[in-house]
Amino acid sequence: MELTLALAIGVLAASGVYLILRPRTFQVIIGLSLLSYAVNLFLLAMGRLRMNAAPIVSGADVDPANYTDPVPQALVLTAIVIGFAMTALFLVVLLAARGLTRSDHVDGKNT
Repeated sequence: MELTLALAIGVLAASGVYLILRPRTFQVIIGLSLLSYAVNLFLLAMGRLRMNAAPIVSGADVDPANYTDPVPQALVLTAIVIGFAMTALFLVVLLAARGLTRSDHVDGKNT
């Protein structure tokens, strides 16, 4: 499971970086989204992959190894919401820039 998660993070990050380096703005936006998904998976993996474990520790004399950490899950949920809002903002800026420059290239030139 760890190898699959590491490969998924690597593929998402590599695809995101490749698309960020493309000349068209829509590809850059999709690349930023893929890169944010890779970071979200990485943050989620930092909380350990634990199946069927309770996220809340109750009592003073419990072993924390039997519980999962809820902080990375909360961070990823917050990052997903912020990423969605940033993608919507980028799309609005993309449409405005395309209307002004009549081009969807990053540098504004049709080559």
